[in-house]
Amino acid sequence: MKYQLEITINKPRKEVVEKFSDPKNMKHWQRGFIFMKPINGKLGEEGSQNLLKYDMGKRQIEMTETIIKNNLPEEYSATYEAKGVYNYQVNRFSPTLEKSTLWTTDNEFQFSGFMKLVGWFLPGAFKKQSRKYMEDFKAFVEEEKSVLDN
Repeated sequence: MKYQLEITINKPRKEVVEKFSDPKNMKHWQRGFIFMKPINGKLGEEGSQNLLKYDMGKRQIEMTETIIKNNLPEEYSATYEAKGVYNYQVNRFSPTLEKSTLWTTDNEFQFSGFMKLVGWFLPGAFKKQSRKYMEDFKAFVEEEKSVLDN
């Protein structure tokens, strides 16, 4: 399953990228985020890996992030692997004429085991979750609104 999403953030690209690239901010725009722990390589460098943990309602999910490309502000791409789910994501940040930033994300998901059924019957759930993260990030950058305040 592949899809692309875009959102305009009404702040300059430099500020947007600074907030996106700081792991300390993840808890403010990724609902359910518990922690990120480097497990291989230097934080933020291509080829490095991080363990991410999320609370998703009645269960917790751990995934491994592997950074494929990090030449921000142009592009940040990584893979995310969890039980039964593989996600390749490319993030791009483009300045606009209005001194805003267009955040574009390309996602490709592959499923195995039980998650094949979830991906087949609920494909919109993954796109909806991605859209929600983008909207929450926009609110965090523009209004300093944190999902922790809900």
